[in-house]
Amino acid sequence: MTTPPALLIAGHGTRDEAGAEAFRDFVRELGRRHPELPVAGGFIELSPPPLGEAVAELVERGVRRFAAVPLMLVSAGHAKGDIPAALAREKERHPGITYTYGRPLGPHPALLRVLERRLQEAVDPSWDRSEVTVLLVGRGSTDPDANAEVFKAARLLWEGRGYAGVETAFVSLAKPDVPGGLDRCARLGARRIVVLPYFLFTGILPDRVRQQTEEWAAAHPETEVRSADVIGPEPELLDLVWERYEEAVEGDLRMNCDSCVYRIALPGFEDKVGLPQQPHFHPDDGGHHHHGHHHGHGHAHSHAH
Repeated sequence: MTTPPALLIAGHGTRDEAGAEAFRDFVRELGRRHPELPVAGGFIELSPPPLGEAVAELVERGVRRFAAVPLMLVSAGHAKGDIPAALAREKERHPGITYTYGRPLGPHPALLRVLERRLQEAVDPSWDRSEVTVLLVGRGSTDPDANAEVFKAARLLWEGRGYAGVETAFVSLAKPDVPGGLDRCARLGARRIVVLPYFLFTGILPDRVRQQTEEWAAAHPETEVRSADVIGPEPELLDLVWERYEEAVEGDLRMNCDSCVYRIALPGFEDKVGLPQQPHFHPDDGGHHHHGHHHGHGHAHSHAH
């Protein structure tokens, strides 16, 4: 049997030592879970070890093939540009290695479950969900597509869970910022707000989210505001990274099917899983049914996988 490719985890990097150590711990835990293959991890910037050092470590262990998984929630500049560029550089440095590149993690139903847990930990058990507005705070990017993914996560978190609403804000590079997002919640009539950081591990930016939330809350005593914790190294996250590894190895880089209502039991939509797809006719198409508008247009896969 051929040796499975090694697993390389690529992280953002952080100036926060606790956050960097959380990443390194996570990589070590993945290695313990999967003793059958070499596992290494490195950062694009700001903290050791750099990604190149992680690749060198794998090469020293005799690795020739690996799959790289970005430990990132959204596909922004790092995932789209920096990591591919770094991997191309390592290929020049180490002739003979080959690699495949996986996709970022979110917004996966497993992560939404963890986010929901973080919300439950933060709220008072007596609170009715229908009276709680959530503010999901992403990292923020100059890439509109990356920011849009945070909005998608917010919508998926809101669907079927009964919260009054899930609004979105960013801690850097994009509007609304955290105070602006909280202002928006208040203008929408929110009296109870939970600020939920859309971050994997602790770090300078999640700390900033909490600090800005506390400052806003102190200035708005009429509103009850709670801060939830980051996602953290939960079993769901370990499983999801492995899922991304297997996709990369098998070349099964499905687009946008993690949250497909016909594949995954999403809250309130469980009855749709595996449903056969019927032709869908628009009420304004004048009854010209022979045009055959299919609900699955552009959704080129079987839902029954």
